Amino acid sequence: MFNSILVVCTGNICRSPIAERILRNLLPEKKIDSAGTGALVDHPADTSAIEVSFKHGLSVDNHKGKKVSSRLAQQYDLILVMEKSHMEKICEISPESRGKIMLLGHWDNQREIPDPYRKSQEAFESVYKLIENACLSWAKKLN
Repeated sequence: MFNSILVVCTGNICRSPIAERILRNLLPEKKIDSAGTGALVDHPADTSAIEVSFKHGLSVDNHKGKKVSSRLAQQYDLILVMEKSHMEKICEISPESRGKIMLLGHWDNQREIPDPYRKSQEAFESVYKLIENACLSWAKKLN
């Protein structure tokens, strides 16, 4: 049903690269990538995102920021976003994608996952745990 998943945040250097890599580990048979609505194109993952991921045994090495486009959105069966504002932005870019966009935190009372960019390591740790729990919930539903 959902063989390809695009995970979206704002800059594509913190939240979505982490979620992409967690989902790839949980759902190795699916195509999973990430992008941002205001992506820092070709930028690596944020240093704090790399550190918190490494601490949890996850690598975000070789990540390069990518911007959401209508063409990109059309290539995926499911688009998971961090915030409701990301849904709105993708719908502006790719109206035909509206029906396949859901919150990553959908199974946790429609929880939005806050942006930890330029915040403390504690903020990154908290966000990592939210992302990990949301990804585990999606993996259970998609397996």
